[in-house]
Amino acid sequence: MLIRYANDLDLDWLAGHDEHISREILLVKINFSEVYLAELENKPIGWLRYNLFWDNTPFMNMIYFLEEYRGRGFGKILVKYWEKEMAGKGYKMVLTSTLSNEEAQHFYRKLGYNEIGGFKLLDEPYEIIFHKNIQ
Repeated sequence: MLIRYANDLDLDWLAGHDEHISREILLVKINFSEVYLAELENKPIGWLRYNLFWDNTPFMNMIYFLEEYRGRGFGKILVKYWEKEMAGKGYKMVLTSTLSNEEAQHFYRKLGYNEIGGFKLLDEPYEIIFHKNIQ
């Protein structure tokens, strides 16, 4: 699997698959190098995007793989790659979150993330916040 920063040429593919963010904001994130693209045989299979929480702590907003590429270890590889990149930029910890009714919480725990709290929006399940030291 090849991991690289997404670029303008990836915008149509990403916008067509990522329904949680507008095309305009996605383009800004691409230009700020906040989207990683995972490829297999020169074909995009997934992505990870993040931002800086409190303007100083990397927060993974989304990791996603197409259905046929799930459960094959690609997610773990992509998260580890991102963590290494963030450590290389001098960050000492990273954050992420998931809804309490999603399986992703188990994925993050297996990767060494610890639950540090959460919150509940009106009609949504509880959102779990996860933390991991990376240095």
